[in-house]
This record gives sequence, structure tokens and C-alpha cells, in this order.
Amino acid sequence: QVQLVESGGGLVQAGGSLRLYCAASGRTYSRAVMGWLRQAPGKEREFIAAIRWSGGTTYYADSVKGRFTISKDNANNTVFLQMNSLKPEDTAVYYCAATYDWFRGRNGEFDYWGQGTQVTVSS
Repeated sequence: QVQLVESGGGLVQAGGSLRLYCAASGRTYSRAVMGWLRQAPGKEREFIAAIRWSGGTTYYADSVKGRFTISKDNANNTVFLQMNSLKPEDTAVYYCAATYDWFRGRNGEFDYWGQGTQVTVSS
């Protein structure tokens, strides 16, 4: 089992930045693939980015390329999502997730989920 806890969400004006944090604990996750997804009201959950815990290979959805950056701190078992140039359409609940298969992760298919953190971007 992997336990994930997100933090860092909040209210920000359009054009601003936020950094989300995901603290991971539990079962060893040296082979894990960590990801961020989001769900806006009335919409399906959307994959944003994934990163290999070992090696740091990343993958992004086209909608956030160049604006969002996923990264990790192995020493502190934390995954980050740096979000810049935020837009009102980025408003959603953001989830941290984990799996052990890179290709499933790139497809947005994860096995472990955090509780989510709200991000609201005002215009």
C-alpha cells in the first residue's frame, strides 16, 4: 500500500503560480510511477503529468506542457507539481496518484490516490 497526501492548493489569480505537494509513505516505491490528475466540476478526471520515482523520466498532457512541471524529492518522499501561468480553466480538484507501471501511468491509470486538493483560479 502507498499512502498519498496532497497539499498546497488554494485560490490564485489568473497568471499566477501555485506549487502542489504530495507526501508519499507506506510500501516501498522505488519502482513507482507518480502522477498528478485533476477533476473539474461536471468533467471527467484528466491526466496532467507523471514521473518515474527512479530516474525521473516525465510525461505531460498537452494541455499543461510548458506551464506545469512535475518533480520529486526522493530524500523526503515528496512529489511536486509547479503550476505557472494559471488560467481559470485550471480550476479543479488536483489528485496525486501512484502506480507501478509506467505505461499505465502515462495513460492516467493509477492504483493509489490521495484525497485531493482544491485549486481555484480567478479571472
